[in-house]
Amino acid sequence: MLKKFAGYYKPHLKLFVLDMLCAFTVAVLNLVYPRVAGKIIEVKDMNYVLIFSGVLLGVFALKAGLNYIITYWGHVVGVRIQGDMRAELFAHLQKLPFSYYDETKVGSIMSRLVNDLFEVSELAHHGPEDVFNSFISIVGALIMLCTINGWLALIVLCYIPFMLFFAIKARGRMNKAFEESRKKVAEINAEIESSVSGVRITKAYNAENTEEKKFDVVNGRFKKARAESYRAMGMFQGGMSAFNDFLYLLALVSGGLLFYFDVVTGADFTAYILYITMLLTPLRTLVTLFEQIQDGMTGFKRFCELMDMPSEYQPERPVETDLDGDIVFDDVTFGYKNRQGEDTAVLKGISFTVKKGETVALVGSSGGGKTTICHLLPRFYLRDGGVISIGGTDINDVSSETLRDKIAVVAQDVFLFAGSIRDNIMYGSPDKSEAEMILAAKRANIHDYVMGLPGGYETEVGERGVKLSGGQKQRISIARAFLKDAPIILLDEATAS
Repeated sequence: MLKKFAGYYKPHLKLFVLDMLCAFTVAVLNLVYPRVAGKIIEVKDMNYVLIFSGVLLGVFALKAGLNYIITYWGHVVGVRIQGDMRAELFAHLQKLPFSYYDETKVGSIMSRLVNDLFEVSELAHHGPEDVFNSFISIVGALIMLCTINGWLALIVLCYIPFMLFFAIKARGRMNKAFEESRKKVAEINAEIESSVSGVRITKAYNAENTEEKKFDVVNGRFKKARAESYRAMGMFQGGMSAFNDFLYLLALVSGGLLFYFDVVTGADFTAYILYITMLLTPLRTLVTLFEQIQDGMTGFKRFCELMDMPSEYQPERPVETDLDGDIVFDDVTFGYKNRQGEDTAVLKGISFTVKKGETVALVGSSGGGKTTICHLLPRFYLRDGGVISIGGTDINDVSSETLRDKIAVVAQDVFLFAGSIRDNIMYGSPDKSEAEMILAAKRANIHDYVMGLPGGYETEVGERGVKLSGGQKQRISIARAFLKDAPIILLDEATAS
């Protein structure tokens, strides 16, 4: 998974390398201070103090410029990676089969697109930069400690493995806790999306209390999961803080004893304590970074899970054909899967033929399979058995694009996109002319109504067409299908309103 994550840096490699070089330079410059402080104490020369004060002033100015680059361009790298991943995920969502959307809440999908990828973006910027910076600082501090006194450096080197062992053990507990927390965030988003979308029904039935109770349940689960993740993080940070403090105490005692017995000078002892302090800073940074790493990697894991989901069926070698001719259902069987993964049969051995040019109506009770037949012909779902063909060609042998290009659909549940009436009629047929759009609207008997609106065809329909009546939405949907001018048109209870 780490290799896959690293691959997203490739298009932005130049900016990333610039960010890392600046971080490396800042880390190296930080190693100057303790040594300068030790020299000032050792030399006790005013000229030396003034010269090195000027040098440090220049170092500070350089660091300010480098930190600007790290903060600005480093975040730009993270945002660009986030944008690339979001575009890739959104494109993949367009290719997932209908069955995925039957089983997944919209809020959960939005959580993966927005919340998860924001955390990934933060990790993409801060993760490599902070880890690299901390590594350089720790290694540099240890090298400088060795130049002061080998025994003092050895004490620190022997102590650090115990800190690492604790960090690795505590990290495992944090992994599980933060993954569960992320799932609960998705549940909250799903509940909010569902509640807001149905707010008119909620008000009509005075069911505000019902919605609040439903939200309280998922919100309670989130609080419990988040509290558990923070408990694991508290144990981690508390333990690491104790290790840091004890390291400082150990350095103070061991260095103080060597100074007392004249093994090291006062200047070396001062530099030693400053380097220990410098060593603690990146260690604290890594402790703080662990939460971000957990959030980011959990988000990336969920991103990968969704990206690894198979796209809807496409034939390996699509047949090139005009799909011109009769529609034939031959002994077709189909069933929807329930939550246990078992098929619930809807169609059993269905056979019929629709001649080219015919208009055929399917009549039957609710749940009899009329809508299912309308879903099987454009291959929104794959049939379980039998053959569906158009002009003698099995629809499973052609690409989805070729098949659906021949079919216009007016769904039972009319959906309009937020935008204008024009946008919705021309959706899927952007190359059609103004005259063709108006003709389609007239055929759907919506043109006169639209022209009576202040904005005409530029009138906004609102989210999901909430500003229009059910009949008006259906007519716009019918106009959209007419404008496509496909040889096959499926009308699923298209005039119900």
